[in-house]
Amino acid sequence: MRSASRSLRRILIAATVGILALPGPLAAQQPAAPAQPPAPSWAQGRPDSPAAVNLAPQVAPPLATPLDKLPVAMLKVPRNFHVEVYASGMPQARSLRIDDKGTLFVSTRTLDRIYAVVDKDGKHQVKTLLTGLRWPNGIALHNGTLYIAELNKISKIDNIEAQLDNPPKPTVIYDDLPSDEPHGWKFLAVGPDNKLYFNIGAPCNICMPPAANAQLRRINLDGSGMEVVAHGIRQVVGMDFHPVSKVLYFTENQRDWLSEDVPEDKLDRLLHVGQDNFGFPYCGGGNVPDPQFGWGHSCSEFTPPVVRLGPHSAPLGMRFYVGHMFPSEYHNAIFIARHGSWNRTTKFGGDVVVAKLNPDGTVKSVEPFMTGFLQDNKYVARPVDVELMKDGSMLVSDDWNGAVYRVSYGQQRVSLNH
Repeated sequence: MRSASRSLRRILIAATVGILALPGPLAAQQPAAPAQPPAPSWAQGRPDSPAAVNLAPQVAPPLATPLDKLPVAMLKVPRNFHVEVYASGMPQARSLRIDDKGTLFVSTRTLDRIYAVVDKDGKHQVKTLLTGLRWPNGIALHNGTLYIAELNKISKIDNIEAQLDNPPKPTVIYDDLPSDEPHGWKFLAVGPDNKLYFNIGAPCNICMPPAANAQLRRINLDGSGMEVVAHGIRQVVGMDFHPVSKVLYFTENQRDWLSEDVPEDKLDRLLHVGQDNFGFPYCGGGNVPDPQFGWGHSCSEFTPPVVRLGPHSAPLGMRFYVGHMFPSEYHNAIFIARHGSWNRTTKFGGDVVVAKLNPDGTVKSVEPFMTGFLQDNKYVARPVDVELMKDGSMLVSDDWNGAVYRVSYGQQRVSLNH
C-alpha cells in the first residue's frame, strides 16, 4: 500500500507540473500590471494625501500677456515709488542684464532664446537676439561680452552691442557640466575677481547628489581654472557680491514635500571659499535635519544661512542696491525676487522683498517691497530677477506674463498704484 501511495503522489505531482507547463487557459496567469511611468523629479517624496496630490508646479502661459492686460495696477510699492511696464512680449522673461549703452538682455529658462530690449525712437523695442539654445537661463555681461549659461555649457559673444542685428553663434568656453534637467538651469555672475560664478543644482528633490552636483563653481573668463567654491547647495538662481566687503551672497531653494511650512528657503553668504558646506541633503533651511539623510548629522555642522526667507518662497534673482535714486535706507540693501510657492495649499512669496543689512553683513530685517503678484491665492504675475538701471531705478522680470517692470522713486509723481 505504501508503494501504491508513493506512486500515486508521483503521478499527481507530475500531472500538476505538466498542466502548469501547458500553454493556453490551463496555464494562464493574471496579466502583470502595466509598468507605471516614473514620477517627475518634482514629485519625488510627495505624500499620498489628497491635498498634496493636487499640488504641482505652476506652468506659465505659453504666450506673453498683451500689454493692455498686464497687471501693473495690482503691483504695490511703498509710498512715492512707482511701477510701470518697461518692456513686454517676451515669453518666460527670466534673468536680466543691462549694458553700458542701456541695452537690456533677457534670458529664458525652458525656451531656447534670449531677447534684447533696445531703445528706438524713444521706445523700448524687443528683438529675439538668439534662438536654438538649451535652457539659457544664466546670462552675464563683462567688458562688452555677453556670457550665456545653458543646461550643460557656458558660451560667450564678444562685442555683443555691435552685433545685435546679426549676432554670431556663441563660442563655447566651458562644457564640463552634467546634463541633468532637474535643477539644471544656471545663474551667472561676474565676481570682483573677474571670474564667472555659476551654480550646478542637485538633480532631484532630495537625494545624495553626484560629486559634480549641488555646488557653486567659478572659472576664468576664458573658461579655464575651474574651482568649486561651495558645497551642499540644492539650487541657486540668484547671486550678487556685497559692494563693500565683496562677499558673495546667494539665494537657495530648499527641498519640497517635507511639510508645507518647513524647510524655509534661504539667503546665504560665502565666507570661506572652497570650504563652506550649506547642508544639502543633510539639513534643510539651516535648522531642519532631513528625515532621510540627516541621521548621524547635526545642522550645526554646516554653514548657516544669513537669513531664512520663508517656506517654499522660491527666492530667485537678487541685487545689492548701489544706485542713488531710492532713499538712503535702501543703500547697499538686497532686493530679492521671491517667485512664490507652488507646493503649499496657501501660496507664499510671490513678491520682491528688501533685506537690510547690519554693518557686519548680517541681516537686520527683511521687509516687503513690491507685492500684488499673488491675488486670492492665484498668481497674476511672478517675479524672477531684478536689475539696476543707470539712473538708479530697478527692473523686475515676470516670467508669468513675459514682461519687465520698472520701479522708480520720486516724491513729485503721483503713483498709479495707490
